[in-house]
Parts: sequence; C-alpha cells; structure tokens
Amino acid sequence: MAQKLFVGGLAFSTSNERLREVFSEAGQVESAVVVTDRDTGRSRGFGFVEMATLEEAEQAITKFNGQEVDGRRLQVEKAKEAGAGGGRAGGRSGGGFGGGRRASGGGGRW
Repeated sequence: MAQKLFVGGLAFSTSNERLREVFSEAGQVESAVVVTDRDTGRSRGFGFVEMATLEEAEQAITKFNGQEVDGRRLQVEKAKEAGAGGGRAGGRSGGGFGGGRRASGGGGRW
C-alpha cells in the first residue's frame, strides 16, 4: 500500500523530477510533487512524495530526514491525512462579527 510523505525544507530550485530522483534511492516513487504558489508558480519550499510501500516510506524517512539535499536540510515525515489535525475544522473559526447588529458605533436605523 502506497504511503504519502511530507517533505519540508526543499530548496526553491528543486523540481518535481529532482524530488523523484532523490527519493528513488529509497525505493519506488509513485508520485513526487513540489507545491507551488498558485499566483507566482514559484516553489513554496515543501512537497509530497508517495512511496510504493510502507517499508519504502519508512526507509525514505530514515535516509532523508535531516539530510542536506540541494543545499537545504530536509524534514521528512508521514503526511497527515486531509482534515486530520490543524486547520479550523470542528472548532470555533474565530473572526467574524460578534456582538450587536450594528457594524459601526454610529446612530441611525438599519
């Protein structure tokens, strides 16, 4: 069963192909994607690699977590499933318009 890994600390010059090349040293890479900014198209410095098996994923974590690649020290860990932890799901979202009906303190009717 494939296992997705989070890879942080990527050099901004690291491409999808380079990420795949590096992680293929630990086993079969199903996919490798560097996350980019949707407005500029530039790397955001992290990505995801999907290894073919759990064993290969664990080997990749052991091999690359804390190692320097393209001049940057990588952070490699199992990716969290979407919606698991983080974000605002299930909790109070904060912000918004609390209190009375009027957005401003001025008088008058609505």
